[in-house]
Amino acid sequence: MNIATKRWLPHTVAAVCLLVLLYPLVWLLATSLKPADEVVTSLDLMPSHLEWSNYTTALDGVSGVTVTRLLGNTLLIAGGAVLGNVLSCSLAAYAFARLRFRMSKVMFAFMVATLMLPHHVVLIPQYIIFNRLGLVDSFWPLILPKFLATEAFFVFLIVQFMRGLPRELEESARIDGCGPFRAYWSITLPLARPALITTAIFTFIWTWNDFFTQMIYLFAPEKFTITLALRSFVDQSSTSAYGPMFAMSVISVLPIVLFFLVFQRYLVQGMATSGLKG
Repeated sequence: MNIATKRWLPHTVAAVCLLVLLYPLVWLLATSLKPADEVVTSLDLMPSHLEWSNYTTALDGVSGVTVTRLLGNTLLIAGGAVLGNVLSCSLAAYAFARLRFRMSKVMFAFMVATLMLPHHVVLIPQYIIFNRLGLVDSFWPLILPKFLATEAFFVFLIVQFMRGLPRELEESARIDGCGPFRAYWSITLPLARPALITTAIFTFIWTWNDFFTQMIYLFAPEKFTITLALRSFVDQSSTSAYGPMFAMSVISVLPIVLFFLVFQRYLVQGMATSGLKG
């Protein structure tokens, strides 16, 4: 194998893999512009003509709720979840990584063990609690648990990152009279930015795409998220609305793509540095 082949072969393989990965998005975009009769009958990637009315119908929303309201509900839930996870998980991670207290190792092991606990196991007890509190059919069951450090994966991720930070910085701050919370807020938290941004990105994407949990807690159409609206769109109009359904899918995917493109370099940095030490 000559030098030119060795140079271009990895790039060619990477380009082919990229095309394979991007094909579903291209197919989704093309299908959202197809007429209704071509969605299920034609195997061609490109439509015979562009059906822009699919997006007009999609923007009207479902059950009298516009796409703007649906996106606003989803953004509110995702934003609250991001804020809750970043604050609570970083606080819990700082306690495990920096503070010394009794049974800390046992509690950390127990916390890590919850990663193997299926989400459906705790769903019924959580629903009973929120139902007795009168919070069902509201956004609180989807946001409030995020402020209680219930995501063990993110706590573990941030702990591993914080353990790799030099302790000398906090020790110097304590000599100057800095307490644990001030050291967390002013020293450790800014240094842990890659891990925090990684937590924010994954939380935003997972919450935005969540369907099952939102279906359990949200009943009123005006409180629906974009994922619930997609399901309601199918139930409401059956197979004749495949075009608008795919158009709404494109609208729902755009915020995730933009969010990822803006913060992807922080995501790579956080995943590359978290867990290397500690």
